[in-house]
Amino acid sequence: MIVNYTSEGWEIITQRAHGMLSAAIAYNWNDNIKTYRWLETLMAIAEHDDGQTELNGADLLTASGGPVDFKMREITIDHCINTINLALSKSSYIALLCSMHLEFVCGKNCDKRVTAFLKEQQKERVKWRHQLKMTSAEADRDYALLEWCDALSLLLCQRENQPEHRAVDISRGPDKKKYQLIQKDAHTLTVRPWPFKPDQFQVQYEKRLLPALAYKSAAQFKEALLLAPLEFRTWIFEK
Repeated sequence: MIVNYTSEGWEIITQRAHGMLSAAIAYNWNDNIKTYRWLETLMAIAEHDDGQTELNGADLLTASGGPVDFKMREITIDHCINTINLALSKSSYIALLCSMHLEFVCGKNCDKRVTAFLKEQQKERVKWRHQLKMTSAEADRDYALLEWCDALSLLLCQRENQPEHRAVDISRGPDKKKYQLIQKDAHTLTVRPWPFKPDQFQVQYEKRLLPALAYKSAAQFKEALLLAPLEFRTWIFEK
């Protein structure tokens, strides 16, 4: 989960809500990125973080009882296996992109079991590309869109967009261009250069605010999360 400390308490955005925002961003990309697998691409982007489900987890609190932000946790072997199994139950193409994302987020800082799993995944990706009749370049292009939308969604969910028109780097897109996020006003953002089909569109994600700063157990935290009023953050993207 994504955890932001605010003056009113903990702001919680689940990993799946972040994934949904990523897909909403991708949905508006220029048509030149779309292939006949476009629906699967959107599903992969929406579900790339489905290996973590907060309400099923136990390791949700810090030593002081606060909620654990995703950046505080290492990727576990169970997370990796769950991610790929969930993706494979939908399609090999979704598994391919999710596998590429696991390698991207794990990097070299993971335990031996995860390292071994990722090494095996390299072989699996070759097999999946062969079955899908995809080149490595085509897979890289599709994954670059996932990674770009993931990066932009995280900037928004973590409140890393900057005021006063200060630009923030997003990532390189599937066209290998470098993109920046700029906040125009309290509700409006733009991306430079503009990669989207519409000149203006709106995105939204769910969040919950928990006023108590510490919890005695994961069960108590889950109950508070479920009972917390649902809030929405809406942004307008404008060319």
